[in-house]
Amino acid sequence: MFTGIIFFNCNPNKKETVTTKPKKIIKKEEKKQKKPLIKKEIAPSWDTLNKKNAQEFLKKYGELNKETKVIIKTSFGNIKLRLYKDTPIHRANFIFLTKIKYFNTAYFYRVSKNFVVQGGDSDLASTAKFRKKYQHYRLQPEIRKNRRHRYGSLAAAKDAENNPKKLSSPFNFYIVQSKNGARHLDKEHTVFGEVISGFSTIEKIAKVRVGSDDWPLVDIPMTVEVLK
Repeated sequence: MFTGIIFFNCNPNKKETVTTKPKKIIKKEEKKQKKPLIKKEIAPSWDTLNKKNAQEFLKKYGELNKETKVIIKTSFGNIKLRLYKDTPIHRANFIFLTKIKYFNTAYFYRVSKNFVVQGGDSDLASTAKFRKKYQHYRLQPEIRKNRRHRYGSLAAAKDAENNPKKLSSPFNFYIVQSKNGARHLDKEHTVFGEVISGFSTIEKIAKVRVGSDDWPLVDIPMTVEVLK
């Protein structure tokens, strides 16, 4: 399933939100890619992640993969992130998707200046293939009182409709670009990390030209790696 964004106009009485919804499909030519290998941290029999076992799978995966730092590489520069230990399922999920190279098929696909830059999706067949394989699973929220939407906060997007449990998208993430933060998103989304370097890269991305739907006019692909 492709994801998009619901957004609001500039009425000061309305606040922007971060969510997922189907986006228009733009057909592109794509070279056939080799199927990514599951890293040695997971035995082949573990590669069974789906809607029903996501929490248990990621809990066990997190116990074996304790890394907390990742780097996002883009043509604008790099962004280093620290993932929080007190949001263990979201941390493990981000590490898992990084190690199977899901994010290497994705873009920063929404840029809302003075609000957020959002990534983790694309209109490529390879991205859709990953999502289909793992049945578009969702994550239980891990909302913590001490984790606020500050400048540089890393958080999970979620479906805005029919989602009373505030389940997170495992694939779509955003980084708060507003210097004033985004406090209206507190208690609504799971904040599971923060930027530790690369703020200048975020600001460069925030300046790109976008369409009326906040989608960049030129794709912004990413490569994400775990830091030891």
